[in-house]
Amino acid sequence: MATFADVQAKLVDASGRQTTDNHKWGDHSLDLWEPFIVSKEQIDAEVERLASIPRPNNGVRRTHFVHPRAEDGTLSFTPGISCSVDVLLPGEETAFVRQNASVVNFPIKGKGKLVMDDQTFAFSQYDLLTTPAMSVHKYINDSNEVQVRLRYSNSPMLERLKIHWLDEDPPLPGQADYDVTEAAGEGKEMPKSPYGTFQLTDDGAYLRPYEELINPGAIEIKPHLWPWDGVKSELDKLAALGSSYKGRRLYLLYDPSTGRTNGTNPNFFSCITIRPQGIVDRPHRHASAAINYYFGGEGHSVVQGKRYEWKAGDLMLSAPGWAIHNHATDVGPVYEMTIQDMPFCINTDSLLWQEDLKGPISLLGSHAGFETNREKVA
Repeated sequence: MATFADVQAKLVDASGRQTTDNHKWGDHSLDLWEPFIVSKEQIDAEVERLASIPRPNNGVRRTHFVHPRAEDGTLSFTPGISCSVDVLLPGEETAFVRQNASVVNFPIKGKGKLVMDDQTFAFSQYDLLTTPAMSVHKYINDSNEVQVRLRYSNSPMLERLKIHWLDEDPPLPGQADYDVTEAAGEGKEMPKSPYGTFQLTDDGAYLRPYEELINPGAIEIKPHLWPWDGVKSELDKLAALGSSYKGRRLYLLYDPSTGRTNGTNPNFFSCITIRPQGIVDRPHRHASAAINYYFGGEGHSVVQGKRYEWKAGDLMLSAPGWAIHNHATDVGPVYEMTIQDMPFCINTDSLLWQEDLKGPISLLGSHAGFETNREKVA
């Protein structure tokens, strides 16, 4: 058991200012993490290296891509998101694990299965899968080729909060202590407290007793798989939108349980974009950070005035939170998979978004958003 030394709080006088020195009062300066690219060549070399080492005890062959600014020991690609490349050789599988972080997997080579609780999901290249927090799961490669996945997690945010919990010896399906939330997971009605929530003021302030505080209404977060063949058939139809279209040709891979937060899971959205030849997006910015994996075409991005060239197979921190950016296709069509922490930002009521740099800044999820001209150009 950990023990704690006696500590005392520091007293910091912030009179006359409302923020820290990294967020200077009045000039809106931000301490942005710089964009960077992990090239296809770097990823391929790391996949080859991981495939050559002896099988680890838990079966996990994994390398995290870590931003140079992550100096606190977190394995961060962005301040709140980790991204790794995971490799499984033919016939291998990982050990079961569970954690309170949410995971998104994007297979970039090979195929296999994800066993999660009592479900099995067969996946192929460019399918996308979600693994809800506290799901007991493992990965299997039952094919004759190497399986390579990009794996995204909100573990850095939890680690910065000092609450990332990982269980490498979880109870398995069929065991007595398998699932502490078994009643909710099977759709059974949880017992309701007789001590209810009630309204205190006319403007809508309520009081809720402790009995309901520790037993809030549960929303079941289910795992999902989006097959690439189905996504691509819909995505390719967006290529017909002309160069006058003021928007981005993409589909959000959406889980309706996330509601207004636009989530693929409660922490991230994943969207897949097609960029036809010659398309240049308008510069814009948002508080959520974005990671792009390009798996078709070539192009460039301009982020905070600096140009970055990328190609199929590259992985990029393409938009640090609130950085001005836009993307362009040089050799098309471009296909890209984006991970953003938009749902987390909406849940914390902090998702600033500026679709047009000459236009207003909106707090998406709470204030009115923006419109495109799709109806005119369709």
